[in-house]
Formats: sequence, C-alpha cells, structure tokens
Amino acid sequence: MRTTLAFLSCLLATPAAAQTLAPLVDVRLRHEHARQAGLADPTSDAVTARVRAGVQATQGRWSALAEAQGNLAIVADYYEGLHGAAVRPLIADPQSIGLYRAQLQYRAPGLTVTAGRQRIALDDERFVGTAAIRNNGQTFDAVRAELSPAAGVKADVTYAWNVRTVWGIDGTGVRQGAIGGDNVLANLSVASPLGTLTGFAYLIDQDVAAVQGYRLSSQTYGVRLAGSRRIGRAAVAWQASHARQSDWHRNPNDYRAAYWLADMAVDLAGPRVGGGYEVLGADDGRTLTSFQTPLAAVFKFNGWAEKFTPKPADGLRDLYASAGWAWKQVGAWKAVSVQAIWHRFESDRLVRHYGDEIDLLASARLGRTTASVRFADYAADNLATDTRKLWLQLDWTL
Repeated sequence: MRTTLAFLSCLLATPAAAQTLAPLVDVRLRHEHARQAGLADPTSDAVTARVRAGVQATQGRWSALAEAQGNLAIVADYYEGLHGAAVRPLIADPQSIGLYRAQLQYRAPGLTVTAGRQRIALDDERFVGTAAIRNNGQTFDAVRAELSPAAGVKADVTYAWNVRTVWGIDGTGVRQGAIGGDNVLANLSVASPLGTLTGFAYLIDQDVAAVQGYRLSSQTYGVRLAGSRRIGRAAVAWQASHARQSDWHRNPNDYRAAYWLADMAVDLAGPRVGGGYEVLGADDGRTLTSFQTPLAAVFKFNGWAEKFTPKPADGLRDLYASAGWAWKQVGAWKAVSVQAIWHRFESDRLVRHYGDEIDLLASARLGRTTASVRFADYAADNLATDTRKLWLQLDWTL
C-alpha cells in the first residue's frame, strides 16, 4: 500500500496535461431492521451512514487510486457481532474507519496487472466477491494479472496474502478484520457458441487459528458455463457449474464435497422470470466438512435472511424461483424494478427440510441516487428460527 500511495503522490505532482484525476465518492444511508425468534431480545435496528472517498490518478497506461472508508452507526440499537452478547439479531455493520482501497494498475492491450488493496469479483461472485451489501465491504491485499492472449480467451490469476473483511478495524475472534494466508484465485475462460466456459481453481488459505481453527482453508476446482441469447423479444440467460472441494493447508479436517448449479432467467423487456437449483454438498456431517465459500459475496446467494453462513454440516440444497418487472423510466425515476424470490432449503445429506424464504426488492434511480426497499422472511423448519429483515436504503455515487 505504501508503494501505491507513493506512486499516487508522484502522479499528482506531474503536469495536469499528462494526467487525469477523478474523485471517488460513494455515500450510503441505511436503516436495517431484523427480527429473529428464539432470542432474549428478538429485534435489532441499525441506522448507518457509510462514506467512501478518494482519488484516482491516471497517466498513460498507469493508474493509482487511494480510497478511505468510514461507517457510522447513527442508531446503534443492534448486535454488530463484535461487542456484547449475541442476545439479539446480528446486523454485520460495525462502526469502522480505515483504508478501503489503495492500488496501482498497469493496462496494456490484452494485459491488466493490479497490485495493492483492491476489490475482486470473479464471475457471479459465488466464490470470490466484494460483499457489497455490507457497509465495510470486502477487499484483498493482492497482485492480480488479467491476460487476454486471443479473442474470446482470458486468464485471470490472483495471489492474495490478506483478506480485509466486513468486520472492520475492531474485528476479533472468529470475526477478524483481516485474515492472512496464501490465497491463489485462478480462472481460465474461453468463449463458445453456448456461452463462456470457465475453468477455475480457488486455493483459499484462512491462516488464522481464531477463524474456525483453520477449517475454512480449502481447495476448489470446477467449471462454469454462462451464456445468453435473444429469442424474439426475449433475452434468455443461463448458467451451469460444477466444482469439487477438499481440505487445504492446515485444515485439520479431511473432507470432500461437491457443488452443482443450474440456473436460467428470461427477460421479456419488462416482465422477468427465473429459477434454479444449487447444491452445496456435504461429506459425513462433521462441522465445516460441507462445501464452504468464505470469500463469496454471501448475501447474493441462498436468501437475504443469511441463515446459511457458514454452510450447515449436512450441506445445502436451494431450489429457487423469481419473478419481477422492470421499467426504463417511470416519471422522473429511472431503472425502476420490482422482484420477488422464493427459496426452498433442504440439507444435502439426509435430505431434511431446513425452511423456506421469500425475498422482495423494489429499487429506482433518481439522478445519482438509488433508492431501494428490501425484505426477507425466513420460515424455519429444521434449521435456525423464523427471521424477518427489512432494509430501507439510499446510495449516492459521484
């Protein structure tokens, strides 16, 4: 990070004609309400303000950026995971302030190399993502190389020695603010008539004893196909994926688990429908021997009530369907959309019904501001307890 900041200072000192400067500003105001049965105090309410601010300087093929981040709890009537007892619902937005990103980047035709603290989102973020829903986000201290040697071919390889988590500067215990380790994230994708075919290898080293006793260290190898096609007025998109996971580095568990996904969505220039089936397999029912995704953008998958982090010992099967509608503009509002998603959750091992969930979302943009209302209702059967969550959110980006 020091090298990035020093290079940014050099760029700022060069003549204005030789460089481009761009401010970075991202502001979020949110009220999150959670109600969870079975707790001594079943409700939590958090009103938070998150601000990111920085600058990016570009000169020729080189660029550097530095961005700070702060999260303030205006109303702190909630359990944020780090202080106090877990007697009320968790809202994972602890107060924090610090360096969010500091990266140096080189871009040339067919090659991009990025070094420093950076966001990394691979494919649909199922295995590696930014945790954008959380105010503190997730970044990586890493070196990443993206190489496109020919049309339709791309290699994407990252070595990350540190993961900066959503728990911020006060992260502790199992919820560390930073998790060191030798992480290798590699993708090789090739365009085909059926879509982009990607082979991937994710070697995740959670090398901090407090984080589940190293039991989240894993090696995952798999393949993914994602494509889309227009058929008349309909835009059809599909994806399918399979992976195998096993223990890695100092993980004391000896396990094997499989992953499967089939998903399809249809956009009829207004109405939208979709559905899919995802399986995160289990081994023999021991804790943390099921398929785990500790670096994923977890909120995007398996329901917004977030009842499956980490994944249950007996694995998870998620059958889901969605329906919605989108408008380019309604009055002064643009990108207006509504969506409903239904989930049925079961265990992979022994096939027990965990519960069902309904998720609802409405969003629209006015100028630089995006407003959204989100709701999740998890009805428990054989895992966890009934949980409801509500989000009212405003995002403003420069």
